Formats: sequence, structure tokens, C-alpha cells
Amino acid sequence: MTILITNDDGVNSSGIWAVKKAVEDLAQIKIVAPATQQSGIGHALTLFEPIRVSSVTLSDGDPAWSVSGTPTDAVILGIYQLTEEKPELVISGINIGENLGKSELTTSGTIGAAMEAAVNGIPALSVSLQVTRGDIKFHDGHVDVDFVYAQRVVRRVTKQILKKGLPDGVDFLNLNIPSHPQNDQIKITNLGERMYRVHITERLDPRGRSYYWIDGDPVETDEKGTDVHSLKIENMATLTPVSLDCTAPLDLMKEWI
Repeated sequence: MTILITNDDGVNSSGIWAVKKAVEDLAQIKIVAPATQQSGIGHALTLFEPIRVSSVTLSDGDPAWSVSGTPTDAVILGIYQLTEEKPELVISGINIGENLGKSELTTSGTIGAAMEAAVNGIPALSVSLQVTRGDIKFHDGHVDVDFVYAQRVVRRVTKQILKKGLPDGVDFLNLNIPSHPQNDQIKITNLGERMYRVHITERLDPRGRSYYWIDGDPVETDEKGTDVHSLKIENMATLTPVSLDCTAPLDLMKEWI
């Protein structure tokens, strides 16, 4: 049995080491991850430049593969090129910073990697850890974060997937873990209506040409039963089942058309 581990924070991230340590006795572990920080890349695929793969050694001496592309590239190479057989499970994370709500379903590289595994018929788990310091969310490499509780939760969910698989109609799971949990419960949740209030900053380069920074602050809802509410308000780990079928009910179109 093989577990493929990837992420969007880069192969040298503390989070990828933490998830490996949490599950390494449950299966054979293969690590294939982007060479550098890829947060916000979503489900992007590299099509117009070559992808380089290098063998690297993690801080604990274990081997991994470093991919000069996106998390999706890493998953595809991990499944079809760098492992002997398809893995039984793909784990993406542990991401530094939570990935909540509908808006991050398509922008998160962590979720994008899990989505790609699901497209290829492999159960997947995307894992993100809430942090209180915004400056470390996009760090490339080691961060000083306590992963002990997150590792326990990841191990618990991983064992359940390996034992039972995923329920019918569920293609992958999105797990968010609070930085300081209220208890050991994992709450099954819907995706929240979490969006961002967009900030665009215009600046001038030394030649007088405009360039832009896109940023934003999260605008969150307090709707109970969502991942946003359960993590932010109830301080509980959330597990959201996700289906690849995004088709809205066809009946909605009959009168409209």
C-alpha cells in the first residue's frame, strides 16, 4: 500500500515532513512536491515549458522528489512516472494556513492537488492548519509551527480512509485544523460562503510603468454548519466531503432556456 504525499508550500516545507511522520507506519510513503512555494496556484497545469524533477533529501534524511511545476504537475508525475503502481491515497499538505469555503476550493494549490488525484480515481485528503501569523503562510521552507495535534487528526482520518475508502459520491476530503483546538472532535461541514474583499494596489516601476499587487481580507459568514463557522467560531477541526461533479440541477435550466 502506497501513500503519495504532496503540497503547495514546497518540498522543503515543515508541513510535508509533519504529515509524513504522522502516517509513515501505515503504508509505503512517496513524496512528490513542487520545488518552491505555489500557494494560490489552484488546479493549474504546466503546458508550455518543461518540468524538471530532482531527487532531494528531507531534513530527516528521507528521500523525496522535487518538481519544478505546480502541485497538479507533482501529482500527475507522482502517479504515472515516479511510483511503480498507483497509490491508494494522496495526501496534500499540511498547508500552512487554513483553506476554507467555496472561494478557496479553486484557488488553493493544496486543494488543487487533491482534486487532481480524485480526477484520476484516487482517494485524496487535503489538509490545512490554521495559523495566527500571516507572515508565515507563504514562507518557502521550514516554519516554527506546532504540528502535534494536526498530526493526530491527519493520522485518524488517514486510517479511516485506508480502512473504508471514501463514501459513494465523495471524491476527496478537505480537512482544516485549528491552531488551538477546543477539543478532539472533527466536525463534518459544508463549504462556507467565504470570499475576499479585494484590495488592488497600483505602483510605478523605475521606468514609470504601472504594476499591481492583488490582495484581500477574508469576509466570513457566521452560518452554522459550515467549515468557516466551525473552525473560526467553534474552534473545531472540520472535514468537508467534496464531489467533482459541480453540475447544478438540470431542472433549473428548463424554464430559463
